[in-house]
Amino acid sequence: MLQKEFTPKRTVCKVTFAIPEEWASKEVAVVGEFNDWDTKSDKLKKKDGKWETLVRVKPGSEYRFKYLIDGEKWENDDSADAYVPNEFGTEDSLLKVEN
Repeated sequence: MLQKEFTPKRTVCKVTFAIPEEWASKEVAVVGEFNDWDTKSDKLKKKDGKWETLVRVKPGSEYRFKYLIDGEKWENDDSADAYVPNEFGTEDSLLKVEN
């Protein structure tokens, strides 16, 4: 699940990334163009029956991303703005952050 919230001057968009708790047993990371595909920088935490984290991104951009689940399984977001093919023969989720 994606939830977007802009700062009052719309210079930053705070994006909450969340997936159901049952998708993972140990850990989840959101990995994408906004963090240079770093598997360690944006870990989700278990909270209220789901895994979630907040990431700040720049408006007026699109970002490819995926979830890395339990260090071995890659999943897309069910509520991504779109899905785009990648070089591995699968698809990435797409986050669109408009001005």
